[in-house]
Amino acid sequence: MQYGQIPGIDKPFSRLVQGTTMIGSGDIDGSFALLDGVLELGYTVFDTAHIYGGGDNERTLGRWISDRGVRDRVVILAKGAHLNADRRRVTPWDITSDLYDSLARFKTDYIDLYVLHRDDPDFPVEPIVDILNEHARAGRIRAFGGSNWTHDRIQQANSYATANGLIPFAVSNPQFSLAVQKEEPWDECVSITGPEGAQARKYYQESQIPLLLWSSVAGGFFSGRFRRDNLDSFTDGSDQLCVRCYATEENFQRLDRAEEMAAGKGVTAYQIALAWVLAQPQNTFPLVGARTVEEARQNAEALEIKLTPQESAWLNLESGSL
Repeated sequence: MQYGQIPGIDKPFSRLVQGTTMIGSGDIDGSFALLDGVLELGYTVFDTAHIYGGGDNERTLGRWISDRGVRDRVVILAKGAHLNADRRRVTPWDITSDLYDSLARFKTDYIDLYVLHRDDPDFPVEPIVDILNEHARAGRIRAFGGSNWTHDRIQQANSYATANGLIPFAVSNPQFSLAVQKEEPWDECVSITGPEGAQARKYYQESQIPLLLWSSVAGGFFSGRFRRDNLDSFTDGSDQLCVRCYATEENFQRLDRAEEMAAGKGVTAYQIALAWVLAQPQNTFPLVGARTVEEARQNAEALEIKLTPQESAWLNLESGSL
């Protein structure tokens, strides 16, 4: 495993972040075995959210942390302030309410990294930064950031924080992968992939704000299961989501090249796609959702694949040959 640094967090922050949507109280033994194996591989950061499983996700992770006595080794990445059918919910009151819920579910007195799950561009950034600083000063969170926030809003928030001697957003959490989304999978998502994300990528390259990247391997598009001639066969919700968002001819051409390169390097196309994200000039921390310890091991192996700029450009269809 490789590690980076996040301002405000004094624990090793693994370059790969393990998602936890697959764990739950319905299979405690299986959930704990997966988390044990992932931690053993050197992963230290576990991505959760207030809305996942109606709270069961956070309760299960908290139960594992307490049972194993690993609070000092684990970085909890918790997300709150997600919109609902009625409101955008990015207000000081909602942020505080969700935070206290999560603290109770984890059974801990602090969260390492608290990330706002969505943004409300119509709500001013100043009170948002103020309330997050209040919680940081109280010790309830160590650092904070924004998920699905545009780079402009991140910049506005951090400019306000700097001008007023406050803690800025430490991270941003957009979507980014080798495959370009043809549509957003959920409401209010922000992607920095493709031509539309060029300005955001430039800002993040210059600022080097850590990027925690969701769907970093395009929802499993590079797994090899999705082919041009079998898209109608997928009935599972997550598989259908992948087809809807990533199954374009351009992305299949990227998959073709990833498979060709993988064969030459003795790895998988999935690992090549993950290595591509890690090779970008931004400060990237891909989120991965390994469902088995073996998948987590294969993801970690991708850290050892070093792509040249020429290889990266070729994979992204920016050149005709290597």
